[in-house]
Formats: sequence, C-alpha cells, structure tokens
Amino acid sequence: MDSDIRIDTKTVHQKPVDYPVHPISTPIFSSSTFVLEDADHGARLSSLQPAEGKSKYLYSRWGNPTTDVAADMINQLESGHRTFVAATGMAAISTSLFSLLKSGDHLVAATNIYGGTYEVVTKVLPQYGIEVTLVDGTKPEEFERAIRPTTRVIYAETPANPTMSISDLATIAELGRLNGIVTMVDSTFASPYNQNPIQFGFNMVLHSATKYLGGHSDIISGSITVDGEELEKKVFQTLKLFGGTMSPFDAFLLIRGIKTLAVRMERHNQNALAIAQFLESHPKVSRVYYPGLESHPQHELVKRQMRGFGGMIAFEVEGGMNAAKKLIENVKIITLAVSLGGVESLIEHAASMTHTMVPKEERERAGITDGLIRLSVGIESAEDLIQDLKQVLATI
Repeated sequence: MDSDIRIDTKTVHQKPVDYPVHPISTPIFSSSTFVLEDADHGARLSSLQPAEGKSKYLYSRWGNPTTDVAADMINQLESGHRTFVAATGMAAISTSLFSLLKSGDHLVAATNIYGGTYEVVTKVLPQYGIEVTLVDGTKPEEFERAIRPTTRVIYAETPANPTMSISDLATIAELGRLNGIVTMVDSTFASPYNQNPIQFGFNMVLHSATKYLGGHSDIISGSITVDGEELEKKVFQTLKLFGGTMSPFDAFLLIRGIKTLAVRMERHNQNALAIAQFLESHPKVSRVYYPGLESHPQHELVKRQMRGFGGMIAFEVEGGMNAAKKLIENVKIITLAVSLGGVESLIEHAASMTHTMVPKEERERAGITDGLIRLSVGIESAEDLIQDLKQVLATI
C-alpha cells in the first residue's frame, strides 16, 4: 500500500488473500496444513526457501493466510519490515525476549512496565542465566548507565502501565544504535494510531493486540513488528518453535477490529482528555496521570512523539485503598474488569489486580499507590461517563 496513504485508510484496506477469488471480508483459513504440489515444493517450504509460482503455506504454526493478513495490516500501520501475530500479548513479549537473549546476556528494562512483563524479566529470565537491570523508564541516562558489554536488549514501555509515564523514544533508540543493542518497546497503550516507535529508531514494537487493535474485548492476541531481516529471522524461528502462534479465527476478529481502529481511537482520545480534565478539577481526586494534560511532567515530550494522547487514565482518590475500592465497585456505566482498549469503559485497582505481582516497594517507586485507579475510557458518551464518576466521587 502506498506509504503516503493516511492511517484512517490503511486501517480499512488490506492486501487481498492469495486465493482464486478476492472477498471483501478475509476468509478464515482454519486448515492446520496445506496441500503440496510435489515433494520439491514441500522440501523448499520446509527449508524456508521460496517456491516460485506455488503456495507459500506449509503448516499453520509456520504461517496461515488469515493470520498473514492481520500481520500485514499491523505492519503497514507501524511502518515495519515485517510483523508477526501471536496468540497473546505475553506470547509476543516472551517470544521477542527469548529470540534475542541467552545465558550470560544482559537486559536493561524499565521498572514501570506491565505486571506480567515484570514477572518475566525478574523471575523467568534469571532462571535461564539472563541478567536484568531495572531502571526508571523516564530517564534515558539510567538506561545508559546500566549498559554493560553483555547488554543485548533495552526494553521500554510507553505510555507505561498504569502510570502513563513516558519513555523518550528517539533518545533511547539512539542509545541502542550507538551501542549495538536491540531496542524493544511495548506500545500497547498508544496503539499505532497514536504512536509509531520504528519511526523514532526503535528496532521492535510489541502490542497486546487484545487491546486497541482488537478493540472489542473478544480476542486474546499479540503482535511483534521488526525493522529488518535479521530480527525477522530470529523472531520467526522462536515463534515457530515456541508455538505461540495466533489462531485463524482470532486473526479474523483482529482484522475486523483493525478496520475501525482509526474511528475508535479518535473517540477514545477525545473522551479520555475530557474525563482527565474533569478528574483533575475534582476536589476528591489528588492526582491525575494522563499524557494529554499540561500537568503531565512529560507533556512536551508526548507532543513530540505521539499524535494523540490515548484512552488510558490513572488517578488517585483521597482516602487511599478504601476510597479506591468504593469508587470502582459503585460506578454504574463503567465496568469493573481488568484489560483495556475495548469499546466499553473498564476500571480497575492496579495495586491489587494488574500489578499485584510487583512487590509493594517497587509498585510505590513506580507511582502505583494503594489509591491508584486505572481507567480505560471507552467510546460511550463522555458526558455519561463523567456523570458516572461524579455520582460516586460525591460519596467518598
């Protein structure tokens, strides 16, 4: 697709499936395996060689027409070399890390990351002899100080879950380039609509495609976008062998979700800014974390690397954990549930839900207090959502 085409158009149109007919809706190729024309055809595909004029599909763990369409759509949005889709966001993260790290290697990762990622880098990787240093993701100088001769990967998450802290993409990417280190970022909270890290020099972009890319809270999926052939080969080999590949049916739903990404994100962005401004002005709210507010400590950086501010808000209520629990248990329109990025608004208590696996000292160092609430703003009426929050805040 033409690189000059705008993102609103890219989300709607995808490359046709290599098939005798070209339906508007991508078919679900539910076959586990594919017919081979002859032994040489199978041998070439098995050795990862192109089979000119013949089908490129061997076995769905290696590749599938439906999952390839979903991957190509994300790749277009991220301006990548190639994208792989995975069964879950955590499959995308673990596959990416194990593609590049081995015993004796060193990883520098931001402290302020998703709880599941935190468990992988602090509990799983060390079991395989991989050393990890955690740093403040908002301070590029800490990434730089942590680099060793054995450092192979720098890992960031921006905006970070759940405090919306921002990592400087361009500076960290340059740090990686100068030191020969692969830079990897979880860009889930932004979505490709609001942010494209490869354009700032990052080597790999990860998404929990369960969230904004899927957009309807009905699939679990992940994606890995790489900027070159070397990373493509490494990720493909690990994903193929670990087996965390996406099912064709989930890929079909992901394609459907991506088609409406632009219009959904426009509404998410608008609603979240309005709600963040309301919360910031409320006397029962002590602090609001939202990249679109001028009070956000990195607001100027946000404006340089994001096109929109996203649909995620974190805020602290007066009264700590008890007040936070009262709020999330008594909203009427907003739904108490983990996850994010769907059309419906979801609310949760980070310290006891999504980040309970992070030690309390680490949580607090990252700004995840007992009174912190995470709100995924949906596409409902902003006025209705504000009224829903207002009626509970009045009782705290």
